Amino acid sequence: MNNNNNNKRNGFSRNVLFYAVILLAIMGIAYFFFGGNNSSSQSANIQQSQFVSQLKNKKIKSFQMQPSGGVYKITGQYKKAQTNKNSTSGFTFGSTGSTKVTSFQATVLQSDVTIAQLQKYAQQNNVKMGTKAEESSGFWVNLLIYIVPVVIMIFFFYMMMGQAGQGGGGGGRGVMNFGKSKAKPSDSKQNKIRFSDVAGEEEEKQELVEVVEFLKDPKKFLSLGARIPSGVLLEGPPGTGKTLLAKAVAGEAGVPFYSISGSDFVEMFVGVGASRVRDLFENAKKTAPSIIFIDEIDAVGRQRGAGMGGGHDEREQTLNQLLVEMDGFSGDEGVIVMAATNRSDVLDPALLRPGRFDRKILVGRPDVKGREAILKVHSKNKPLANDVDLKEIAKQTPGFVGADLENLLNEAALLAARRNKKQVDAADLDEAEDRVIAGPAKRDRVVSKQERETVAYHEAGHTIVGLVLNDARVVHKVTIVPRGRAGGYAIMLPREDQMLMSKKDAKEQIAGLMGGRAAEEIIFNSQSSGASNDFEQATQIARAMVTQYGMSDKLGEVQLEGGGQAFMGQQYGQSPAYSEKTAALIDAEVRRLTTEGHEEAHSIIESHRNEHKFIAEALLKYETLDEKQILSLFNTGEMPKDDKSTEVATDRAATFEESKRELERKEAQRHSDVAENLQHDAEHSDAPTSDGPASEDSQPKDE
Repeated sequence: MNNNNNNKRNGFSRNVLFYAVILLAIMGIAYFFFGGNNSSSQSANIQQSQFVSQLKNKKIKSFQMQPSGGVYKITGQYKKAQTNKNSTSGFTFGSTGSTKVTSFQATVLQSDVTIAQLQKYAQQNNVKMGTKAEESSGFWVNLLIYIVPVVIMIFFFYMMMGQAGQGGGGGGRGVMNFGKSKAKPSDSKQNKIRFSDVAGEEEEKQELVEVVEFLKDPKKFLSLGARIPSGVLLEGPPGTGKTLLAKAVAGEAGVPFYSISGSDFVEMFVGVGASRVRDLFENAKKTAPSIIFIDEIDAVGRQRGAGMGGGHDEREQTLNQLLVEMDGFSGDEGVIVMAATNRSDVLDPALLRPGRFDRKILVGRPDVKGREAILKVHSKNKPLANDVDLKEIAKQTPGFVGADLENLLNEAALLAARRNKKQVDAADLDEAEDRVIAGPAKRDRVVSKQERETVAYHEAGHTIVGLVLNDARVVHKVTIVPRGRAGGYAIMLPREDQMLMSKKDAKEQIAGLMGGRAAEEIIFNSQSSGASNDFEQATQIARAMVTQYGMSDKLGEVQLEGGGQAFMGQQYGQSPAYSEKTAALIDAEVRRLTTEGHEEAHSIIESHRNEHKFIAEALLKYETLDEKQILSLFNTGEMPKDDKSTEVATDRAATFEESKRELERKEAQRHSDVAENLQHDAEHSDAPTSDGPASEDSQPKDE
């Protein structure tokens, strides 16, 4: 690597020197052809005797004397132009041998006799005679006059060459270095991230244990004929820690780590991306075993030939080169490619086949244990008060990813610093949670009494419906403090982390969202615009039930719309794949589901008018109510007493060795289970068998 860089620098220096010599030669030729003629036609060098004779014969108009190294330099002007047949000052192309001169130069000895003689003739013929001080650095002045401009021109030429190299976006300083990769191997000693710094992704780390083991000891796998996965694709929502996981693998393995973004391959010049891919893999192979990490690979890995307005040749060339480098004719010996994306549905199928990205790891949103472990990792450098319960915060933040939780703790620390506290307490975390979810509070906003009461009864309506239909969700907090664009809000959290949503859960969520409008109609016999966001969420749930989940009896178990976004193969403005009659039926079913939810919410609030009034009046008085206060008001009609019981969080992020031991334990457990099943089958092999069809219980079921 160093030798290559030195060769490049030396080659560039030789080029600059070559161009500088050519420039000097051109300047010299121009000087001799043009400067020589000019000088010979204007001035002549004469001897001392000639000077004295011309001074005596009244041919000289004026002259000046200047001491220089033991002699006097004489420069002067003639009264009339003189013909000089012996001028050799400068090379004149095609010279005739005689020129007209108006000035002269001469050298005389420094003696009193000579000075007296010159003064005598000058006075007699009325010639102006002057003197100049001796030049102390004549040589250096000439050097500056002639050499410094050349040096400045060479410097600017060198800078322009360097800027041309950098403007191409290449890694080197040269005009032809456009195709050099920007990725440089990171120093393994500077990468301090380990598996213990990545929390909430224990199973994902176990999948990457083999990659780290191979990078540390490739012979262990090669001796068994095993081929380590050449590519690992980390896919998942934004902020789940895909890039952090790749850094942890590089930190644990201690190998060179080349990190580059997918957009770094694309440049304004065609073919640059493919050239950078080649250069990146060449550098990685020289330092193998090594890791190449391509962040946001969907920038260059999208499906080919399906782009709007024709294919993008530059991007497709880059993708083709990437496919060849990962599993082409030569292969990528000892180089593991890791990539991260949150749009795996738009990637080219050739990129996802075995041999390229063999292993696809879904880095999803963490569960409650993972969120608690993430909070513990990010709270290491933050002093927490005794009333902070990370387990409770983990329960209150369903759907949060690692970036959200880190932002939550950072906001809490900023609030504590703003309030001049030494520790981050539960109040700071509670306020930070509200800021992350809904934005900063706007307590100074002027709100009329009627509007404030409307918001209070509206939010109390959500709360009552959520308390009655509490199988799916639990009311965590309700407030009438304006935040962002919301005049108030109620936070409904799942009772536990859910991967599936039943039809009953979906209907209860719609009823809970309709509780605000139902309360306004019952209490004030009016309707306000505050329920617009409720209707938006309820309509989304109802439409998903009808078009995606098959929860409509009239439409049946069909999927009419996809849950993803429009991408390469689906044109914008394309008509849906169902008839207008089906579209009208979908609209009717969505309206039926939302109407049923509204009616159910209306009946619930009507039957719990007293509890609804207690919660609304408490909101008008205290502005914010937590879960314990809401339950106490619903059950007893009074605010609860203080209860400071807390639980201690225990979950944490596993280290690399712990992840490896857990993986080995699971493998051993799986082998033992298989052995027990085989033994059980052998013991019962003599049992009579039935030739009839298999029962329903014997069929494999998806979990």
